[in-house]
Order: sequence, then C-alpha cells, then structure tokens
Amino acid sequence: MTPLHLTYQAAGKQSAEVTDWAARVGWLVGLVLFVALVYWLMREGWKWRGTLQGDVPELPDAPDEPGEARLTMSGRYHGSTTAGQWLDRIVAHGLGTRSRVELTLTDAGLDVVRPGATDFFVPLAQVREARLDKGIAGKVLTEGGLLVVTWQHGDRLIDSGFRSDHAAEHTEWVETLNHMINKTEGAR
Repeated sequence: MTPLHLTYQAAGKQSAEVTDWAARVGWLVGLVLFVALVYWLMREGWKWRGTLQGDVPELPDAPDEPGEARLTMSGRYHGSTTAGQWLDRIVAHGLGTRSRVELTLTDAGLDVVRPGATDFFVPLAQVREARLDKGIAGKVLTEGGLLVVTWQHGDRLIDSGFRSDHAAEHTEWVETLNHMINKTEGAR
C-alpha cells in the first residue's frame, strides 16, 4: 500500500472506488473520435481550398545566377493571400504553409528558401510593392510587425507575409524593394 493510502486508512477514510469504467472509457473514446473528426474535416477543407486554387501556376525556381545578395533575412514566412484580402489564404503549391524562411533579395528578385516547405522565387519584374502591415491570414501582429510583399503570379496579385527575427530590418527591406521596383519600372 502506498503511504497516501495508509494515511486515508489511518484517518478512517477510504477513497471511493470507480464503479463505472465502461462509461468513462466510452466518453474518452467518443472524445478522441470527435477530435479526430474535427482534424480530418480541417484537412479536407485545406485540400479543397487547394483544389479551388488549381489555376495558380507553378512557382518559379531561383535562376542559376541570381546575382549578388543585396539583403538577407532570417525569420518566419506567414503565408500568402490574394492581394488586398488578408484573410483569403492561398494554399496551392505550398504557399499557405507557415515555416521558417531565409529570404534573400538579389538583382534578379526575391529568393524564398523554406526548410521543410516548398521554396520559390519572385522575379523582380513581378514584384509590385513592399509595405509594413499588421496581419495576414490568421496572423496578427503589432502595427508594422510584418513585411508584406505584393507580387504578380500569373493573373493573380499575391501578398506574401514575412517576419524577421529582427523586426528593425523590415523598414530597410521596404525601402530597398520599393526603390528597386521604381528603378525597374522607370527603365521599361
């Protein structure tokens, strides 16, 4: 007997025995099945959203010679949405998967390397805008806590959200990207 059990006996008290194990096991199995059903429905919804976004073209790969790195950033990729609609997450081709990110800006464009998720490249000619924002697809931060890059992919304008491990870097990214875009647009 355990010391606790002996203490109850010494005090003249005994713990109540569990008499209805079948009901407890039934509730536990029911709860596990309910949680499994909810996760399955969430997964099916994610797959359905990907099917609905089947018109999104394949993501471009980085060129063999991307040029010299102008800026680099380590942080988090928080997802991509339809531009201007911060709750309309794009999940096709892995764009909806949150992950760590190594972001590199070169003369050729924006190289997005995501360990454990699909890497992609945004050619500089496709970048439309960079700005600071506070939220994207289920992630809300303080004002200016998110670097949002708007880019053209096929017929869609896409907002992709990034957060640096050092948020002070965001302003430099916005200024550099917008300067590079304006310089490129003036050359057209």
